[in-house]
Amino acid sequence: MYQLQVENMSCGHCVGAVTKAVQAIDAAAKVEIDLASKSVKIDSATPLASLQSAIVDAGYPVTSAA
Repeated sequence: MYQLQVENMSCGHCVGAVTKAVQAIDAAAKVEIDLASKSVKIDSATPLASLQSAIVDAGYPVTSAA
């Protein structure tokens, strides 16, 4: 399970875009997003760097990840 802080998310469209970006890399990934805290939890076996790149490429800066 990865925990990321992702900026520029403010609405349902943003949630969909980030989820779609992650699931384009790993279709089985489980994604939980809390807009208020800009927190994204991802349950995936895919390397974190690949997931971060997909989110950044979708236009959402990742400010921290663990």
